[in-house]
Amino acid sequence: MIKYENQNGYIEITNNYFAKLVGNAAQSCFGVTRMVSSNAMQSIKSVIKNKVERASDMDNSSQGITVKSVNGALVIDLNIAVSYGVNISAIANSIVNKVRYTIESATDLKVSEVNVHIEGIDSIN
Repeated sequence: MIKYENQNGYIEITNNYFAKLVGNAAQSCFGVTRMVSSNAMQSIKSVIKNKVERASDMDNSSQGITVKSVNGALVIDLNIAVSYGVNISAIANSIVNKVRYTIESATDLKVSEVNVHIEGIDSIN
């Protein structure tokens, strides 16, 4: 949970909100095929969650996302898979700009870093 104070008082924003916001912004970028689990524990949680929530058709847009507050600014780590044949550097730059803009405009918090980790390349079907 991220807590900060503005002229209206204290505000607390959950990590789940940030993860969904970042995931939706990243997945809207050209070439991003899916979010990827960042570690083994997150993979296990994802499998269990998908089995439990299969009937409700939940998305996995928050998978593979870590948001931390460091010295009053946010540090965001993303783990994604991209389409085969796309320019990875261009996709990464697009994601960094889109995520930074989305978070800063939605929450009025400063984003100091957006780290994009390419974990896989998916073939075009």
